[in-house]
Amino acid sequence: MSTPIVAVTMGDPAGIGPEIVARSLADVAPDAPLRPLAIGDAPVLRHAARICGLDVEVRPITSVEQARFEPGTLEVLDLAITGDDLAFGEVSADAGRSAVAAIETATRLALDGEVAGITTAPINKEAIWAAGSSHLGHTEMLGELTGTSRSGTMFVVDDLKIFFTTRHMSLREAIDRVTEDAVRHAIDESLTALRVLGHDAPRLAVAALNPHVGEGGKFGTEEIDAIGPACEAARAAGHNDVSGPVGADSVFHQGLQGRFDGVLSHFHDQGHIAAKTWDFEGAITVTIGLPILRTSVDHGTAFDIAGQGVASHRGLRAALAAAGRFAPYADRMRETYGA
Repeated sequence: MSTPIVAVTMGDPAGIGPEIVARSLADVAPDAPLRPLAIGDAPVLRHAARICGLDVEVRPITSVEQARFEPGTLEVLDLAITGDDLAFGEVSADAGRSAVAAIETATRLALDGEVAGITTAPINKEAIWAAGSSHLGHTEMLGELTGTSRSGTMFVVDDLKIFFTTRHMSLREAIDRVTEDAVRHAIDESLTALRVLGHDAPRLAVAALNPHVGEGGKFGTEEIDAIGPACEAARAAGHNDVSGPVGADSVFHQGLQGRFDGVLSHFHDQGHIAAKTWDFEGAITVTIGLPILRTSVDHGTAFDIAGQGVASHRGLRAALAAAGRFAPYADRMRETYGA
């Protein structure tokens, strides 16, 4: 089997994306289980490599077939949208156009099978809106580009996968959305994602929402009314390795110790805090429900330090490594989540 190619979008050119892409691609060893191809503007990547003090050649190409992946060379599929004269740390419609074009190009390459998956650097919402996009971010854009409304978020920290019943909403609204139907749907989607990624008999723990698992209803009834019944329904349907509700103050620790393959959390910070406390820079995102593989950092454009060559690329390096690890399952993703 040939070494999979992973398309790496450079994100917003005015942010730290080009710098962390340059550093991450320069770190990839010749015998690595993937070949990274940057997607963006060649002058921007060249400027970023110079800022970071990297002794590499940036080689623009116009098609995947032209890539040679030679040591000491960063290959970039050049979009020719922006130059190296963008002001760092400022919202720009040109930067937004470049970021959107990179996502669109990488997605097309993945759908066409020219690359095994994509890894994305951070974008700026204001910039993509200034460029005419109406999307809230990567997930919504990728959903439209791939024709699916099923997409969701999975965190990966060490070997543990973390899923979410709800995400981008207020805590008050999230609690109201934790219904039996919503939790059961999230359980099913989590189990599907774990199977797609090679866990043939997935062990999933479902977190409790309230302290002490609700203490028999004294600290809240969501475990009695929604979470517990959803777990019981999953087990009754044959998913015997669904555990829960398990106290949220211990379930992530148990998962990280290897007791579970995945943990279903119920609101944004419940899963994020656990993952980022354990490994802030190493926690990465995989978008589930897409017919393509997509991994990403879980941080922003860091406009305040862009252009200084000091941004840590550990998160993007971890996301790229995860893309290489999950690339063998790209066909499963296409079969499971394709239209």
